[in-house]
Amino acid sequence: MHHTFMLAAIEEAKKGKGNTFKNPLVGAAIVKDGKLISLGAHLYFGKAHAEVNAINNCKSPEELFNSILYVTLEPCNHRGKQPPCTQAIIDSGIKEVIIGQLDPNPLVSGKGKAFLEAHGIKVTVGVEQEKCRQLNPHYNYFFENNRPYIVLKQALSLDGKVSLKNGYRYSVTGKAAISSVRKERGDYQGIVVGSETVLIDNPSLLPIPQTAFLPVRIILDRRGRVQERPELHIFQETHSPVWIFTENANYQNLPQHVKMIYTPNFSFDFFIETLKKEGIQSLYIEGGPKIHDAFLAENLWDELISYIAPKLFGGNSPTAFNSDRFVLQEQLLEFVEVKQIGKDIRVRGKRMPCLQD
Repeated sequence: MHHTFMLAAIEEAKKGKGNTFKNPLVGAAIVKDGKLISLGAHLYFGKAHAEVNAINNCKSPEELFNSILYVTLEPCNHRGKQPPCTQAIIDSGIKEVIIGQLDPNPLVSGKGKAFLEAHGIKVTVGVEQEKCRQLNPHYNYFFENNRPYIVLKQALSLDGKVSLKNGYRYSVTGKAAISSVRKERGDYQGIVVGSETVLIDNPSLLPIPQTAFLPVRIILDRRGRVQERPELHIFQETHSPVWIFTENANYQNLPQHVKMIYTPNFSFDFFIETLKKEGIQSLYIEGGPKIHDAFLAENLWDELISYIAPKLFGGNSPTAFNSDRFVLQEQLLEFVEVKQIGKDIRVRGKRMPCLQD
């Protein structure tokens, strides 16, 4: 019985997809005498949480007395943009709370459960926990690993080439794959490219269709080259912020939506620490090859998405993950998904632990 009602809460949580920004997807179900009497979800960033919506969606306050609340994520016990859900639960007369997953955010973790129990409410944790975790993979990873979840995305030919020649703008994959990438951007809080990609491809780096909370567009530009091209889409399209990491202190006359993040000696430790402080939970690294290889070398990646076109370039065409780095060992991946998109193939793999001799 517990599982049936938690699954209902999980489905309810999905109604907030794309609109909760840095907050997790959360769903709640309220049950009285074995019958589902109310559902609620966190539908929009800064608005009422799932537990409160479920309480408010109940037909009458009297029904809540001695009822059971099923919630996919531990109720909060702190005041942020909304008051604590724990107090609303206690005030409602709910007698028992079934939690799918404890919240990994240290602001919440364990505190909501403890507060409810201290006020005489029975609490059970772990019902359909894995399915509840799947609602918020990036949120969970960010708080459990103390850095953003990082996905490397590439488009390449069957022989591993990313373009016909260096410095040449060329779409390796077809329209369907390009549309898939543009939609995929909306699933992440930061889109990352190097200055070379910006100068050659002139991308907007925005999701299509646009989401309620657009990702930050992040440019790695040590030399400060992109500022010399004010006509670039990243400067002209002001819909979302642009952050430029650079070692050039002479960036000037930037548009209001563009922020320069200067450091005299760029390091990935500085990069990750900056994003952590800003609460960026996930990154979609669009390249190019040297940027991808730099993240690979630093062990700063969790997933690879490759869009592979049925083409052969051969010769000295630039290759994926290309740099002068001396390679000491392989990195294994576990294939998660392979599917055809138009004439191309999308392969998604997750990083596996390195094997030691």
